[in-house]
Amino acid sequence: QVQLVESGGGLVQAGGSLRLSCSASGSIFRLNAMGWYRQAPGKQRELVARIISGGSTDYADSVKGRFTISRENAKNTVYLQMNSLKIEDTAVYYCNCNADPTIVRRSFDYWGQGTQVTVSS
Repeated sequence: QVQLVESGGGLVQAGGSLRLSCSASGSIFRLNAMGWYRQAPGKQRELVARIISGGSTDYADSVKGRFTISRENAKNTVYLQMNSLKIEDTAVYYCNCNADPTIVRRSFDYWGQGTQVTVSS
């Protein structure tokens, strides 16, 4: 089993910054990708940003140029630096990782409990 522990959410004014962290632990043989998704009230969960094992990154169009995802491989930790926050960034942010728990090439998606990010005017 893989556990994800998130931190860093909170309340911030529009234009401000927050940094989210997520650490993965447990039965991880191969960590394929880590990323962040978010879900606002009444909306579907959407990808915010993710980073793949080779280091390539992928961002939602709505956050490009404002958010930066990075990863500390030795600690199985991913960060999301969020700058120039907008009211529409308000959501619960979920950490996700895709990992092979054993040497067998079979991957699973794991999710954190979510952390609230609220951007006020």
